[in-house]
Amino acid sequence: MHPFDSKKKTSAIAIHGNVTRRSDLLTIIYVLTGDLNQARIPEPLALPTRKTRLWETTCFELFIGATEFRHYWEVNLSPSGAWNIFRFSDYRKDMAEESAFTSLPLSLRRRPDSLEVALELDVETILAADQPLRAGIAAVIQLTGGGLTYWALTHPGPEPDFHRGDAFLVEL
Repeated sequence: MHPFDSKKKTSAIAIHGNVTRRSDLLTIIYVLTGDLNQARIPEPLALPTRKTRLWETTCFELFIGATEFRHYWEVNLSPSGAWNIFRFSDYRKDMAEESAFTSLPLSLRRRPDSLEVALELDVETILAADQPLRAGIAAVIQLTGGGLTYWALTHPGPEPDFHRGDAFLVEL
């Protein structure tokens, strides 16, 4: 298990959770806590749907790549139930929807003071089960007053950039 926690000193919200891998199954749980009235949280969809540009509003993101290769995947999970997975051949190159996934087993749990988004991803769909992985864990939170905040285990550059290889801190 790899727990993570991120809290901005100027914010009344926080994000924590964990990521685990058992053979071909990668499980990630994000928990947004605090004054959720400060965050713009999309309304739930009747059916989970693949959508693009989820990072323009509140969205939880997971970046995964094999340790010995340059290509990687970006998983976008919206609290609405919308989702997407993109494949990149290298740093921000050749972005394409990953066609190996037609749906995701995403679960959402809303409470007055927390929002939980969880995913179990069969990584063997895109990588060998025994292949070591690196992961970057991030989120974009849209504030009700406007603007976006960027959350990650680290921001290694001068600007938030979740695609940087040195932001993939978790080894699985």
